[in-house]
Amino acid sequence: MTAPRNITLAVTGASGSIYAREMLRALANDDRVERIHFIASDSALRVFAEEIELCGRNNLAEKLLGSPSTKLRQHVESDIGASIASGSYPVSAMIVLPCSMGTLAAIANGLASNLIQRSADVCLKERRPLVLCVRETPFNRIHLRNMLLANEAGATIFPAIPTLYNHPGNTTEMAQQFVHRVLAHIGLPQPGAYQWGRADE
Repeated sequence: MTAPRNITLAVTGASGSIYAREMLRALANDDRVERIHFIASDSALRVFAEEIELCGRNNLAEKLLGSPSTKLRQHVESDIGASIASGSYPVSAMIVLPCSMGTLAAIANGLASNLIQRSADVCLKERRPLVLCVRETPFNRIHLRNMLLANEAGATIFPAIPTLYNHPGNTTEMAQQFVHRVLAHIGLPQPGAYQWGRADE
């Protein structure tokens, strides 16, 4: 892929702040990505505070990166008039990481009552890649039905499950390798991504 890409990254109120942080860093470091639209739900803010001791909405994306980035456009969840809420704006893909069961339910049933839900709805109607990294266990029947509904509408269900066969040394490495899998799925393979197979294959 050579063309610049606009990627939407939404973070909701499920456990998994470290995944969101590593995804944002990977996107910021990828020269193929021109713009990152970042949205954190109100519930995500509480999870950030509890899991990685990062508080507040102001400059949240920059705090996650550790430095400013000209690629970043941070939106508030209530701003349904943002550019990414319109199908006329050329978003290349949207990733919801982590994706709570509440957000999944809203997307699967077309509620579109906030910017995360509306942006996802736009991706579905415009047939653009939408990756929902669901985070819950165990799943009940409602969760499973909503995953099927979202998948049938065009979303990819990509549970936030880390790999172990690559022998990660710590949780950050586990999150990074998961992020690499997600980005490869939308056509942005990352350097350093683990690939299964013998060296002579």
